[in-house]
Amino acid sequence: MTYHNPVLDADFPDPSVLRAPDGYYYAYATQTKRAGQILNFQVARSLDLITWEYLGEAMPTKPDWAATSQRFWAPDVSRHPDGRYLMYYSAQPNDPAAGLCLGVAVADRPEGPFVDSGQPLLAGGPGFENIDPMRFVDPADGRQLLFWGSGFGPLRVQELAADGLGFAENSVAQVIVETRSPGDPALYGHLIEGSWVHYREGWYYLFYSGDNCCGPDARYAVLVARARHATGPYQTLAQATGTAGTILTENERWQAPGHNSLITDPSGQDWLLYHAIDRQQPTFDAINDEQGYSRRVMLLSKVDYTEDGWPFVNG
Repeated sequence: MTYHNPVLDADFPDPSVLRAPDGYYYAYATQTKRAGQILNFQVARSLDLITWEYLGEAMPTKPDWAATSQRFWAPDVSRHPDGRYLMYYSAQPNDPAAGLCLGVAVADRPEGPFVDSGQPLLAGGPGFENIDPMRFVDPADGRQLLFWGSGFGPLRVQELAADGLGFAENSVAQVIVETRSPGDPALYGHLIEGSWVHYREGWYYLFYSGDNCCGPDARYAVLVARARHATGPYQTLAQATGTAGTILTENERWQAPGHNSLITDPSGQDWLLYHAIDRQQPTFDAINDEQGYSRRVMLLSKVDYTEDGWPFVNG
């Protein structure tokens, strides 16, 4: 089979993907405006990762703690062992001067509707450090871990409680990847975000994105680190090879690709779903202008691995 990017030709930023028991892949995305309607979180589904059916709003009611906001970012949805679907996300609380928070919402079906748990999972913090959450269940011991981070700070991880609605008692956040120092000449990594963890053949791969996602000067790329344990220590591809450490960068058509998720198909092949700005149609009628009206569409790329186990994307 062949296909052409984008696989979803509409503003669909920060995509997160899962495969549900009904056989569909479900993808979730950041807030947008579509046909004049504001959507808090988007959801679409596909049987083959290529042809997507747009389902619309995943969380129709805002949480009380962010009822006056319209800054809802980066939903990550995964299935709990009890059959519920948990959506972790970033949102601006009602106080416009407060830093962004992490929230969690629950649904009985992968398409929603998701209902917020009632309070932020993690509140406070400067600016937008508390964004881009991703829940990961460690196959080694079954622990639920939440990865997150941005705002020119490091990427972090902390253990979740059994129900997934809060952090485990006495758990603390651990730093797993630091930003590059201001004097580092590397192109990417002064801002890092969009954590996605994938376990394969004894390695925990941490995919993340670096620098500016949006606007006329958008510059974004996908980077990777790996570890033998879910909580680290992680070695970045840059540290291992002395290169920029990127596996996906812009080209003549696609600007600022990043904020990926990864899914393994039934044959065992890994695929990245991510967003990029289409240079042929880079803007749209957005909710606001804080991100430069960037129209970030969803793309799909095949992931392969080198002989020593590092992932890469061709083309």
